[in-house]
Amino acid sequence: MNQAIKKIVIAGGGTAGWMTAAALSKLMGGELEITLVESESIGTIGVGEATIPTLVFFHRLLGIDEAEFLAATQGTYKLGIRFENWRDRGEDYMHAFGVTGRDCWACGFQHFWLRARQLGLAGDFGEYCLERRAAEAHKFSHLPNNGLNYAFHLDASRYAAFLREFSEGFGVKRVEGKISEVNLHPDTGYIRALKLDSGRELDGDFFIDCTGMRALLIEKALHTGFESWSHWLPCDSAVAVQTKAVEPPVPFTRSIARESAWQWRIPLQHRVGNGLVYASSYQNDESAREQLLANIEGEQLTDPLLIKFQTGRRRKQWHRNCLAVGLSSGFLEPLESTSIHLIQQNIVRFLRFFPQTEIRQVEVDEFNRQADFDMERIRDFIILHYKVTERADTDFWRHCRQMSIPESLAAKIDMFRETGHVFRADNELFVDSWQQVMLGQGLMPERYHSLVDTMPERELAEFIGQIKANVDNTLARLREHNDYLAGFLPGGAQRVG
Repeated sequence: MNQAIKKIVIAGGGTAGWMTAAALSKLMGGELEITLVESESIGTIGVGEATIPTLVFFHRLLGIDEAEFLAATQGTYKLGIRFENWRDRGEDYMHAFGVTGRDCWACGFQHFWLRARQLGLAGDFGEYCLERRAAEAHKFSHLPNNGLNYAFHLDASRYAAFLREFSEGFGVKRVEGKISEVNLHPDTGYIRALKLDSGRELDGDFFIDCTGMRALLIEKALHTGFESWSHWLPCDSAVAVQTKAVEPPVPFTRSIARESAWQWRIPLQHRVGNGLVYASSYQNDESAREQLLANIEGEQLTDPLLIKFQTGRRRKQWHRNCLAVGLSSGFLEPLESTSIHLIQQNIVRFLRFFPQTEIRQVEVDEFNRQADFDMERIRDFIILHYKVTERADTDFWRHCRQMSIPESLAAKIDMFRETGHVFRADNELFVDSWQQVMLGQGLMPERYHSLVDTMPERELAEFIGQIKANVDNTLARLREHNDYLAGFLPGGAQRVG
């Protein structure tokens, strides 16, 4: 396609569509004509209400005011995820967003901690992570120089509405309607136009598929193919419901492992998002619904919403003049709140490779390579939670313990078990998170780096103790999460229930 990209059509709204529209219009709006088509009669899943810290930087890139965003989305702060019953029944741990301890040039903090623990000089690994300690104490404050890593809980429907207003302010045109046909160029196979049920046609130079799991453009029209990961991630269903908040929101997501499923609880200002992710081969829809409703708190605000999915990815997320963003590109269950991150990654990556004069296959191939790598590494991280567990109380958990896993994950587990090392490959997303989860799930390294033995015991005790003292001192300066949020929001405390 040897022509300048001037007209972009975004198919579908929701979080993916309006995040895409917001970024393109703010950063390239003067050069592009951007149209988004969506139908009010087509609902969005809208239950992915927890995020990771990368969204903070996406908002800064777009110049979005954080207080206005939180007020508009009834958002709260998030410092991590508490995993309950994942290692075993009655065993809990926190995967926090911060870095634990302090590394040296030769080895990570975990090696110093392992030796100090053997000598009785160190407490729990999480004692040396500010974000974990703050989450457990229900505290939050903004600190200089990004001194406290955080993300958000948000109302996904309100977020889409907030971004729609933002995008329309930069010239995005919204068209109401259902897509009835995707018209291709007979010679090139590129998308020429989208035909709506009204008969109207929307032509463009480039099309972005935000139609969710239907994948109307990238799959139904362009037939890119789908690679299933359900043999590694057996959960294929979810049921979600909203409840009225009965207590102030805490700054973390709860992930509660059940017999053949796991349950999320996401606290917003005005309500709590609840859901149960389960494997239909081990639990039917009705029992899942009953289990969820038996384990919620507060007045039920919505009817249970049943969602069916298949984990995996499109074999090409950019093909010809079409890019898949959001669920149209693939699905990973929301265990580590990465759905919005993957939306953001494809948007930012597309901006870096933006085909201003023509679409070059070498750039398309590199985009797809990077997108595949991102999804594979997040996939491995999610599988880790299921595979490395001490639970054997149900058929589901016995299956997870015994199932085969990707070679890339097996190598990471073996490396940590045998040496205590965790290496980051090719700018992958998670770093400190790996050791937090592996230790939390009960995987203890067999040895630590020999360099640590060169440090005298007294010096090691001082090193470990100073890190904890620094965390303690900073923690003491933080405010209660709910109080801080109330003071930060426009209008103050009356906004926080």
